Amino acid sequence: MSTAPHGGPGLPQERRLVTEIPGPKSRELFSRKQSAVPSGVGTTLPVFITQAGGGVVVDVDGNSLIDFGSGIAVTSVGNAAPRVVERVQKQVADFTHTCFMVTPYESYVAVCEKLNALTPGDHEKRTFLVNSGAEAVENAVKVARNATGRQAVVVFDHGYHGRTLLTMTLTAKNMPYKNGFGPFAPEVYRAPLAYPFRWPTGPENCADEAAAQAIDMITKQIGAENVAAVVIEPIAGEGGFIEPAPGFLPKIVEFCKANGIVFIADEVQTGFARTGDMFACEHEGIVPDIIVTAKGIAGGLPLAAVTGRAELLDAVHGGGLGGTYGGNPLACEAALGVLETIEEEKLVERAAHIGEVMLSRLNAFKERFEIVGEARGRGAMVAIELVQPGGKEPNAAATAEIARRCHAEGLLVLTAGTYGNVLRFLPPLVISDELLEEGLSILEKAIAAVA
Repeated sequence: MSTAPHGGPGLPQERRLVTEIPGPKSRELFSRKQSAVPSGVGTTLPVFITQAGGGVVVDVDGNSLIDFGSGIAVTSVGNAAPRVVERVQKQVADFTHTCFMVTPYESYVAVCEKLNALTPGDHEKRTFLVNSGAEAVENAVKVARNATGRQAVVVFDHGYHGRTLLTMTLTAKNMPYKNGFGPFAPEVYRAPLAYPFRWPTGPENCADEAAAQAIDMITKQIGAENVAAVVIEPIAGEGGFIEPAPGFLPKIVEFCKANGIVFIADEVQTGFARTGDMFACEHEGIVPDIIVTAKGIAGGLPLAAVTGRAELLDAVHGGGLGGTYGGNPLACEAALGVLETIEEEKLVERAAHIGEVMLSRLNAFKERFEIVGEARGRGAMVAIELVQPGGKEPNAAATAEIARRCHAEGLLVLTAGTYGNVLRFLPPLVISDELLEEGLSILEKAIAAVA
């Protein structure tokens, strides 16, 4: 039996490099991965992890890396968070599955009750649970189409919503998500997103002009009376952590409300304290008709949720919603542990603090280095967009090289963006200020070497 220490916040919260990155044991495992797993399943950094917790991940070679990725915003409360571990351990000893649609259990109901209470709006709500963000988005569209009797769905440039047929169709970026995988689902239309950094007439005009263009497109090309739903991320995630210009989302919501269109907020990446609000919609007072959540909901266990107005969700016929594993009892207990951790450790406030620390440093990088075109984001969901010096042409090569240098120095970072030129940062909300500052210093050194 292994005597290796468990993960969680008890791990030494330090960066420690004992081999090159990746080390020999990771390289050996990666060779096995290449022989067993399709090459289409990519790897950002081929280090194989044995423990993780707080702000670090520890690999098979004994290296301890600073984590600025959180499993793409999944382990927001930290890996192996104590309240999550305790609840899951107890549940796994009681029962692992019954299927909620066959013989239900309380934890599923408790998660739904909490989401009904926590999500924006004081209207009566219903929630049901599924396995992944993509599955949740698909179900939200199903609900909207059923409730409205309409078919068309409107999404936005730079949006990412998943890898299934419908959500791949909803996603804007071709490579790697859509290329070669068509034909795609019908009745999906794409509108401009208010992307301040790249808006042709400047950020000051972005919200009004983008909203006007989107509404004009919907009215002329589709007909508002044919639109079941508008689906949008309050901050575009994979698209490059694009925060729509202030005022854009309220204008879209107002248009939806006036035309009987269901407004669906995809908060898969932005939800659960990540942006310094419990949900990113709250920043501009947006109350979605349906809100879709996943990623940070259950501390790493597969879970997602669709929460919406009771009259929309209750309109679906019996048996029309569900799934064998949706709301698995282990994942439900994990979610309850996550929500306890967020509240008791004040992680909404912690995320806001992380954002202040990070954006202060990232904006300083922008002033110092011409290749940093913009620093942006909210809370612990921030990014820098890399450009060719002297302009705004995307600089994907510099982005990849900076990421490579960070990885070699023991800092896990992620890339993103429609043009592949964004470095996105999603540290666990429980990361220490010391690790946060050390990671930012490693990033600064990497940018300086490339700039």
